[in-house]
Amino acid sequence: MTTKHKPNRLANEKSPYLLQHAYNPVDWFPWSDEAFEKAKRENKPIFLSIGYSTCHWCHVMEHESFEDEEVAALLNEHFISIKVDREERPDVDHIYMTVCQAMTGHGGWPLTVVMTPEKKPFFAGTYFPKETKWGRTGLMDILRTLSAIWTQDRARIENRVDHIHRTLAPHMSRTDKGTIHPEMLTQAYQHYVRLFDPEYGGFGDAPKFPTPHNLLFLLRHWHLTGEQHALAMVEKTLDSMHRGGIYDHIGYGFARYSVDREWLVPHFEKMLYDNALLAYTYLEAFQATGNSRYAAVAREIFTYVLRDMTDPEGGFYSAEDADSEGEEGKFYVWTPEEIREVLGEEVGELFCQAYDITPQGNFEGHSIPNLINTPLERFAARIGKEPEQVRALLQGAREKLFHHREKRIHPGKDDKILTAWNGLMIAALAKGGRVLGEPAYTEAARRAVQFVMNKLRNPDGRLLARYRDGEAAYLGYVDDYAFLIWGLTELYDTTYEEPYLRQALELNDDLLRLFWDEQDGGLFFYGSDGERLIARPKEIYDGATPSGNGVSAYNFLRLYQLTGRTDLREKAEQLLEAFAGGIRHYPPGYSFSLQAIQLASSPVRQVVVAGPRDDERTQAFLAQVTNGYQPFTFVLLHEPDSPLPEVSDIARDKGMREGMPTVYVCENFACQAPVTDLEGLAEMLR
Repeated sequence: MTTKHKPNRLANEKSPYLLQHAYNPVDWFPWSDEAFEKAKRENKPIFLSIGYSTCHWCHVMEHESFEDEEVAALLNEHFISIKVDREERPDVDHIYMTVCQAMTGHGGWPLTVVMTPEKKPFFAGTYFPKETKWGRTGLMDILRTLSAIWTQDRARIENRVDHIHRTLAPHMSRTDKGTIHPEMLTQAYQHYVRLFDPEYGGFGDAPKFPTPHNLLFLLRHWHLTGEQHALAMVEKTLDSMHRGGIYDHIGYGFARYSVDREWLVPHFEKMLYDNALLAYTYLEAFQATGNSRYAAVAREIFTYVLRDMTDPEGGFYSAEDADSEGEEGKFYVWTPEEIREVLGEEVGELFCQAYDITPQGNFEGHSIPNLINTPLERFAARIGKEPEQVRALLQGAREKLFHHREKRIHPGKDDKILTAWNGLMIAALAKGGRVLGEPAYTEAARRAVQFVMNKLRNPDGRLLARYRDGEAAYLGYVDDYAFLIWGLTELYDTTYEEPYLRQALELNDDLLRLFWDEQDGGLFFYGSDGERLIARPKEIYDGATPSGNGVSAYNFLRLYQLTGRTDLREKAEQLLEAFAGGIRHYPPGYSFSLQAIQLASSPVRQVVVAGPRDDERTQAFLAQVTNGYQPFTFVLLHEPDSPLPEVSDIARDKGMREGMPTVYVCENFACQAPVTDLEGLAEMLR
């Protein structure tokens, strides 16, 4: 960031991304009525630039163009320039990214759009160098050309604008109706088999993204069908990602994606959402397989998040940058000399051998620590030591390297707190507390819920999307509601505390009131009380994060199973049928919706344990009914005098028998006689 200029309007913003541009010579506006009114008044087109604080190519374009006096002079004279943080305004980003993909066949950030003062686009692209080179048109040439057309051939622009708007605006909000059939699940599985990389795990070729929601679908498919290859694909992918350079072996946590097939070289930024979804998936893999390695990875992710990404008041920060000191990955890479200097010759040499730290390096002359070609067990055998002995030695070395690395200049941290991404981390930590028996994880999830409820709501209870530096802003989007409801439901499953279930239901009712499309079904991206944009999109496709519609379908069905509210089951069916045509066309693009279909079409078990929480028999019953991997079992704890029946018909009339803790089990729409002893429960569960 240059500081030789006076601050522009972005200096008054809270977004770390906008603040990065606060001293550009470009006369930036935030997205605001002021900017559009000025554009209308001065008859100028809008230059819209969208990115996020940890985006490497956003940094490059800023340095090359937005810090440049020549570019700034051209923009300031002929355009009104608006800068948007995609993480604060995903509604704006979603619309114009769809435009870019339709116009160019690809998308990404930084996103560059030129549009009329009425917000209607006529040009879109991503990164542009300042000058034309290497076959890529430069920003200066683009701006000169568009400015000339704007002043000399407005009819050409108006025709293009009308065509784009007529074509794309209806498309963004349309549904693709059809009928949901369980065979979609088999078709999706077969797609994953074809896409699977048997050598390195994951799906497709480079670049490779973790997309853990694909793995969650495959775990459930294995559970339902016994298809061992589904489980094998999950394990291969989880093992390969953890061994790769996409995982930070020194400080823990996953980077956003790998630029290569092997998971070696990451795009180094770390995102909260990736680490939340991956922790959740490693926990499910641990439940499914009993493999303690997966539990260890989840613990390490939580160590990273609670150490580096947690606000003192309990919320979770958004991301850490790929760059430090102006170089991508500099914070994370090593040389053999530096390793030996920290660890000594003997241990240093051992660490270099284990983690692929070589003189030639594997990334721009330096080395990214990884275990791709030297899994720990194989390495231990090669050097004639026991795996546990080597693991302890390398762990001690890792801790020394971590403390040494802490002295380096850290990458930038985007410390804004997003409701949606916090919802994902709440879900992961709540599950971690339950699966790993770690009260600290449950407590972290509780604190985050309290943070959101205290800091990220209007007085009327309306969720807001972003908090930073004492300010909450932007009406919450569908993802904010969907992901937080998921987190609250997980927290109920861990604590059996009725207020979390009640909060989930209340937010779910708000979600339906604000976002539901009464005409065609499905949920819009922004609420009926939100800013009116050129389109009101709906999204069902799962990207790096699952879609709010897919997660909501899953939430509706979970809440139905926990409460008996048939209106939620009906809403799930309507939502899935609204998008069934798209899901059927390419099932792997909709893995969270597929999980909802699995839940809707599979045998489900509902269990009510009636008894005091602190009674040993109650706890024994709860442990028995939640043991192992049971994604289609739903458990309620009905304590004496609990208000649970107010929110759950399932719990109504299911109290203790003869003063003893009692278990009620219903499966496949049939309920068994209640039992009051562990042996009877075990027999029933068999």
